[in-house]
Amino acid sequence: MVAFRSVSLAQIRYSIAEEVKEGTVVGHIAKDLGLDTSTLRNRGYRIVHGSTEPLFQVNQDDGVLYVNRKIDREEVCERSKACVIDLKTVLENPLEVHYVAVEVLDKNDNAPIFPENEKKIEISESALPGARFQIHAAHDGDSGLLSVQQYKLSPNEHFRLEVKDRGEDRKTPILILQKLLDRESVKTHNLLLTAIDGGKPPKLGEMKITVVVVDVNDNHPVFTKDSYSAQLQENTAIGTTIIQVNATDLDDGANGEVVYSFSDDVHGKVREYFELNTITGELKVCGILDFEERNRYEIDIQASDKGAVAFTTDKSVIINIIDVNDNAPEIEVMSYSKSLPEDSKSGTTVAVITVKDSDSGINGKVLCFINQDVPFTLTPSVQNNMFSVVTKTALDREKQPYYDVTIIAKDAGEPSLSSEKTIQIVISDVNDNSPQFQLSPYTFYLTENNSPGDSIFKVQATDQDEGNNALISYHIFRGGDNLLSSFLNINPVNGDISALKSFDFEKFKTFRFNVLATDSGSPSLSSNVSVNVFLLDQNDNPPVILHPVSSNGSAEGVEDVPRNVPAGHLVTKVRAYDVDIGYNGWLLFSLQEVSDHSLFGLDRYTGRIRTLRSFTEADEAQHKLVILVKDNGNVSLSATATVVVKLVEPKEAISASDVNSAVTDIGDSGLTFYLVITLASVSTLFLISIIVLIAMQCSKTTDVSSKYLPETNYDGTLCHSIQYRSGEKRYMLVGPRMSIGSTIVPGSNGNTLVVPDRRSTSAEETNYDGTLCHSIQYRSGEKRYMLVGPRVSIGSTIVPGSNGNTLVVPDRRSTSAEIDVVV
Repeated sequence: MVAFRSVSLAQIRYSIAEEVKEGTVVGHIAKDLGLDTSTLRNRGYRIVHGSTEPLFQVNQDDGVLYVNRKIDREEVCERSKACVIDLKTVLENPLEVHYVAVEVLDKNDNAPIFPENEKKIEISESALPGARFQIHAAHDGDSGLLSVQQYKLSPNEHFRLEVKDRGEDRKTPILILQKLLDRESVKTHNLLLTAIDGGKPPKLGEMKITVVVVDVNDNHPVFTKDSYSAQLQENTAIGTTIIQVNATDLDDGANGEVVYSFSDDVHGKVREYFELNTITGELKVCGILDFEERNRYEIDIQASDKGAVAFTTDKSVIINIIDVNDNAPEIEVMSYSKSLPEDSKSGTTVAVITVKDSDSGINGKVLCFINQDVPFTLTPSVQNNMFSVVTKTALDREKQPYYDVTIIAKDAGEPSLSSEKTIQIVISDVNDNSPQFQLSPYTFYLTENNSPGDSIFKVQATDQDEGNNALISYHIFRGGDNLLSSFLNINPVNGDISALKSFDFEKFKTFRFNVLATDSGSPSLSSNVSVNVFLLDQNDNPPVILHPVSSNGSAEGVEDVPRNVPAGHLVTKVRAYDVDIGYNGWLLFSLQEVSDHSLFGLDRYTGRIRTLRSFTEADEAQHKLVILVKDNGNVSLSATATVVVKLVEPKEAISASDVNSAVTDIGDSGLTFYLVITLASVSTLFLISIIVLIAMQCSKTTDVSSKYLPETNYDGTLCHSIQYRSGEKRYMLVGPRMSIGSTIVPGSNGNTLVVPDRRSTSAEETNYDGTLCHSIQYRSGEKRYMLVGPRVSIGSTIVPGSNGNTLVVPDRRSTSAEIDVVV
């Protein structure tokens, strides 16, 4: 990438002879200009040239200008007196333009050549001394002093030589009769005309002239005008008559008939553009005239009679070509930066162009401009018709990655001609955009018990920059509030996040960490995002039997039941819990094995075992019941408990109870001691809590409902819950977690919930999410109910159509309502 911030101009001049060998050194440009030769190649030192092979080249290693191909001065400059070739040399970073002029010196490598080796001239014997006969001039390819400088005529008493100098290296020999001819004495005169150039040594060209003496046509044609001239626009249509010359001859007959022709000195290229009517003397256009190629023609026309010895008279016709606006301006891009950083300052040079118009005068005056809504403009340079393309406003690659800038050059002719040049400027990227995450924050839901090492979710950020500036790497913040970040790993390339361990919903329900996205620019930019992860419960925990439990830890128990109990007698209650939540933790009880189906019944929701009828003498004394406890997960898990029911006489039941108590006291006295202490502590804490709650209630106004705090969102756990009544209000003591459907009493530190009074005769539905560690039972009349919290419980009444998630809380109007607190 090249940014042009300055333009340096200088000019030097060299000279070299034509026809030198290829590789000949012309001059040491770098040395003459004081340039550092070690930087020439890196700065792209070169000669600006067109499509043809250049005559000269510059060596980028030492700055030497040398001949690239053989130079023929006559081919390059034709017959110009001074042959100067102008070269433009350019260096970049910063831009420097040096103008070098090389003058090609002529070499005497061409000898004069006459159009004819021999020429025959017929001269009447009546020709008077002083008669003039123009001879074809010799042509010499060289110019200046090396062209034809003089002519010599072999000695002869009848003729002498006069040379007419027409300028532009044009010398025309004229043969002059100096003594009357006598045909009877000498019929022919043989002369030798020699052309000599100015070389050292000079080169010669010779032509033999044979003068034949004829008789009597003694009048020359005479032109009617002393001079002829015309002005003609370039590109004039072929066939247009320019001028008509006219000459008369006083002789009669053939000697007085005049015909016209171009002089022998008229160059062949001139004959390509003009034609002469030999009879009428009309001069017409026969080729396309171009002012830029040549703007003036001087044509010699001869008027000759038809005498036996023709007399001729010469007359020059001068034709001036008038310029018309037929050349559109040409735009040349000397150098430009194809790629430009988007943070380039206003005024940064992008390209340098030159404009030229081959027309002259006002037709060659050029106006150059950019007619587009682009952040670039043209500024003129100190050099005529040189312009710089510079930035005028700030650039933003993300809005416009490139610009096709069209430069218009328009001349001042009438009608005006114009040309266009389009350059594409690519805006290169600068790291000015930080990565942006697609979401902020991210929220993901992850099912527990994921496989360690597996991808669990993905974050993704985008960067509006390109290349390395848009290459994003991802990292996880470690430490701080990101407590679980050490258990996560992120793919730095694609943002895939994998877990290094398996997460357990029962330990963590949610966690948060931060991800940092950094691009690869210099300097790099970054942004971060918070990721919130919520774990989803799986049915990965089977039910745990709390009762019955034997001394060895197995789910077995023995219950003594008197034979005289009525139907509906509560034998025992199977208690269980599941640490999962929702349906995964909602437990149902069923009899897997029973000795007599008509004798015992099991409540599937509460786990209570009751007698279905009274016992008879025919009933066996011992019955084994296997109770299946299973949750409601998609793949349900289960546990079993065994209850052995022994039928005893009433007195035996009391006696057996006393004996068992005594044996237990003797065998497990140590264990009993600790149990007594534990129960006493729990009872004391319970009583203190009741007293505190009563005191708080008494200190409140009767209308406390307006002071209740809003219901608190539940996170899924409740350790204990105790329900009680005080006056017209009902309360529930809760453990460290919040339960459902309860209101926190102000000032209770979130541990006391108010259960609203249920005086409506219709059952009120309470939303239930399926989890409760423990349950609260109470009796109202003949019905028993249980309030349940977030863990699954037993003994609850489900409202039909509630999908198992709504429990009925009955009206509590009776003061004799029994509340069974289960701990």
